[in-house]
Amino acid sequence: MEGPTPVSALIHAATLVTAGIFLIIRCSFFFENSTSLSLIMLVGALTAFFASSVGLVQNDLKRVIAFSTCSQLGYMTLAIGLSQYSAAFFHLSNHALFKALLFLSAGCIIHGLNDEQDLRKFGGLVNFFPFTFIMFVIGSLTLAGLPFLSGFYSKDFILESAFVKNNFFAQISYFLSCCAIFNTSFYSFRLIFLTFLNNCNSYKVLISKTHEGPILLKYPLFFLGLGALFIGFLTKDMFIGLGSSFFSSSLIVFVANYSMADGEFLPIFIKLIPFAVTFCGIFFSYIVVYCNSTINIKLFFYQFKMFYGFRKVYTFLIQK
Repeated sequence: MEGPTPVSALIHAATLVTAGIFLIIRCSFFFENSTSLSLIMLVGALTAFFASSVGLVQNDLKRVIAFSTCSQLGYMTLAIGLSQYSAAFFHLSNHALFKALLFLSAGCIIHGLNDEQDLRKFGGLVNFFPFTFIMFVIGSLTLAGLPFLSGFYSKDFILESAFVKNNFFAQISYFLSCCAIFNTSFYSFRLIFLTFLNNCNSYKVLISKTHEGPILLKYPLFFLGLGALFIGFLTKDMFIGLGSSFFSSSLIVFVANYSMADGEFLPIFIKLIPFAVTFCGIFFSYIVVYCNSTINIKLFFYQFKMFYGFRKVYTFLIQK
């Protein structure tokens, strides 16, 4: 993530890295006639889980958001493997909004901190970037799939479709996706705590020059924030509503693979599983990253970090 932040926002959110997903969606006829949908489903779930796991330990602000993009591409691929091409496109359009919001918010922080991107040198920035903080929280909550935000409508629909699929690979994919949801909510709020709410770790000379971006930097954030809040609710019937003619004949789904309405009849406690996992990830992030001030908690995490198995896993993930 060495490029300019607006370029990162453009290629990661809406154009370059999502072009392959769009191409697969438009080639739905060929994939429906193939025997590889279960493999695509499993690859998507593994991608979502592994990329979110790598994002847990990265220390570069933009790199965490970049691995988040890889994880969301996994969700889209999972939807394609479930023959939910419209849901994959719905998540792609929602992702374009909240991921661009996160990248441009990160750009405002980097701009105000003289091009510093290391999370370990941040902290206490909520007083210097109040507007960016609000936008960053909106983007993170949408990314985590909090109910009634844009990411919730598409991500939960994909997970419900995986749950109702009578397929062994679909059940594995559902479990891996729930683990990815936990990781996503953890690293999203890890970013918020390390950047805005923890004690300041920057040099005094750097903090003395810290400033919020000019109004030209805030305009895009404001409109993207509105989109992240409302666009999922406003367009869900157009993308995944029964009887919607938005895609016309551009998507082909065989009757044997059609399961658009099945998720609507799941019990409410099944529908609440992603929200419960999201809440657990947020709470665990709060305990580990923000609320580790007491001696006992610090000692416990120090002993855990020194554990041989944890160091091996951490090395594996930090080196991607």
